Amino acid sequence: MSRKQVGAVVGALLLTGSTFLALPATAGAVDDRQTAVVSLGDSAMSGEGAGSYEPGTEGQNGNWCHRSTQAMVHRTQLADRTFNLACSGADSANVSLADTVHYTEGSQARRLIDIARQYRVTTVVVQVGANDDVRFADTMVDCVAAWVNPFGPSCRSALEREWPGRLAGMAPKVENALRDVRTAMTQAGYATSSYNLILTSYASPVTEKMDRYLHGPQGCPLRLADAAYGRTVAVPQLSEALRGVATRAGVKFLDFSRATENREACSKGESSAGEWQRRLTVDPYALVTGGLDAIGLHLAQQSFHPNAAAHAQLGRCLTEFVNGGTGSARCLAGADGNLHAVA
Repeated sequence: MSRKQVGAVVGALLLTGSTFLALPATAGAVDDRQTAVVSLGDSAMSGEGAGSYEPGTEGQNGNWCHRSTQAMVHRTQLADRTFNLACSGADSANVSLADTVHYTEGSQARRLIDIARQYRVTTVVVQVGANDDVRFADTMVDCVAAWVNPFGPSCRSALEREWPGRLAGMAPKVENALRDVRTAMTQAGYATSSYNLILTSYASPVTEKMDRYLHGPQGCPLRLADAAYGRTVAVPQLSEALRGVATRAGVKFLDFSRATENREACSKGESSAGEWQRRLTVDPYALVTGGLDAIGLHLAQQSFHPNAAAHAQLGRCLTEFVNGGTGSARCLAGADGNLHAVA
């Protein structure tokens, strides 16, 4: 066979994808794309409560995602670029590859593919589950309603019965979302070992350590016993459920359950200075950006979410966690007053 014929055969085999002559076309190639960190999830990740929302996400044309320029992903020091795909109110299905639409936006995992092809994504952070069976926002509303009616049952009485079942219902949905995030990165050309995939839990927005008489008018209309149950039982159990999800999915886990400890809403007395969680907040400006659609939930959408100061600290802890290289850690305040990733 002539040299020309051999070349033709080899070329044909390569074009048909022959396995025994497959060549690593990218072997030794330098990936000079800008690095990136990407966040996916719900309001706690989008930056709800931090203010400074991206244009188009404050109710315009029905988009209430409230993605903040101060969100924790933007406060990390891990890559050249940061991208926030999270959307307030999103559930696990909205993060997954499912054909869903939430506040006018489609699958977050599908949008991740496009970013991962354009940039070299080194870390993907996911915070989701609170809007699945857990129904965290609805639970806060129920607890406020219990405070308004002092003669009725506490919200804790119902939660104690329902919470374990809610956590059990949430877990497989978050696992599915994480699998789809893995699939999205694979479709973008990434090996599992080439990037960090991190699941985080949630910080407790309230505490029972409030002024017994002033906490309602100050912006935290909750029974102290209900707030205590949330901080000491419900939020830690949610975190442990998500830790189990991370373990089963083979991803890293960062525990935020105590991240705002002693800095929860209404923990600093009459003034909110020094707090890392928003108090009950009614924002009339939502009527300007979202029109009549703002009436109702959207007027108070920012309530009981981490504020900009909290996101700065969470981003700091997230950076420390990734750089530390451990598989699991908890964000706790150190002697310097900053959050640190404690393995």
